[in-house]
Amino acid sequence: MTTDKGMLIRGRFTTKLSNVMEAINASIDFDQKMAMQDIAGSIAHSEMLAKQGIISSADQSAIAQGLAAIREEIQAGKFTFSRDLEDIHMNVESRLHELIGPTAGRLHTARSRNDQVATDFRLWVRDAHDRAAELLEALLHTLLERAEEYSATVMPGYTHLQSAQPTTFGHHLMAYVEMFGRDLSRVRDSRRRMNESPLGAAALAGTSFPIDREYTAKALHFDGPTRNSMDSVSDRDFAVEYLSFASLCMVHLSRFSEEIVLWMSPQFGFIKLSDAWTTGSSIMPQKRNPDAAELIRGKSGRVVGSLMSLLTMLKGLPLTFSKDMQEDKEQTFDAVETLEICLQAMLGMVGDMQANADRMKQAAGSGHATATDLADWLTSKIGMPFREAHHITGRLVREADTLGVTLDQIPLAAMQAIDGRITQEVYSVLGVDNSVNSRVSFGGTAPANVRAAVAAWRVRLEN
Repeated sequence: MTTDKGMLIRGRFTTKLSNVMEAINASIDFDQKMAMQDIAGSIAHSEMLAKQGIISSADQSAIAQGLAAIREEIQAGKFTFSRDLEDIHMNVESRLHELIGPTAGRLHTARSRNDQVATDFRLWVRDAHDRAAELLEALLHTLLERAEEYSATVMPGYTHLQSAQPTTFGHHLMAYVEMFGRDLSRVRDSRRRMNESPLGAAALAGTSFPIDREYTAKALHFDGPTRNSMDSVSDRDFAVEYLSFASLCMVHLSRFSEEIVLWMSPQFGFIKLSDAWTTGSSIMPQKRNPDAAELIRGKSGRVVGSLMSLLTMLKGLPLTFSKDMQEDKEQTFDAVETLEICLQAMLGMVGDMQANADRMKQAAGSGHATATDLADWLTSKIGMPFREAHHITGRLVREADTLGVTLDQIPLAAMQAIDGRITQEVYSVLGVDNSVNSRVSFGGTAPANVRAAVAAWRVRLEN
């Protein structure tokens, strides 16, 4: 590109930028990601200018043809991005000047780089919202398939990572359906709120040209234009909201990843992942490491850090635009890329994992996991106050430990020595299958509940 940058924006300056200033000021290394959005916004702006009679139809046609040619160059990898031209806006405009001459200068009529970048960035982040929603929907559908498959597969449920009560693998997976379902709701809600066009706000105060902001908003598939020109150019809430959603989604992905890491360990042995989602060791040939899960767990900090960085950058800025705001993009671009690859990896692992049902069921019966079922039976069948039943059950647990058996292996006589009202019927609630089948309260772990929850979620996603 040969266009002198001074022709574009440095008319009042007499000396060249220092090398350091040029390096810290340039954003083209990263904001070139917004090239397609920048061109789309410029085409819409030029069409509006011609419609309003601000530029001629001939000039608009030349501008549109030039921008289309630039888009093809970028898509083909033939476009040379220059740091000398600072950002994606000046790179595109400079190339347009090379292609169509001085007519290119009419494109920036009634527009500032402030509303231009706000529009480009908003379009880019809107696309990121759509991709995230699509990935979350795919993950939810896959989780539902696996939850239905394992709706009756008994496993231990934990509190404090100690065996607590029997549950099912399907019910456990449905807990993540709820989490990722809330994430999907958040990203959809954020997208609705952000879908307003800042184009036409100009530098900060609007413009004296008779522009039609409704036209450009509609052309770019926004619901309408933003309502305050100062807020239009200074608002980055949409990026903060995306990063907020992404941070919480990454927390959910990280929690799930931690469980996958635990479940794959020989000490648990609950699931297996194929070679596609595990790696080996350089020295220990027997190893099958859940590296995909570990990487998701580790990458969560990057996204949370991006959110903190953006919030910190914004917190001290007066209205309207400040160069600090250039720091919004790298953090957002990185967070978007990180979230998307992590969602793809989790989607792959969920579809790939195979449960070891025998090992899960064996573990579900350890640690006297049906003690609560015993206490409930004492309350419902004998009529004990629950606190008394809790105390009696505790004594029975101690008796089981003394005998070295599980609760369902304690002889009836030994139980009756602790409380004579206990009958043979008590054994009906002490098996893990009986335990999970009895949890029929809404939201409970009974297999029938899990299948009903799967069906209800499928309807929600279809709607």
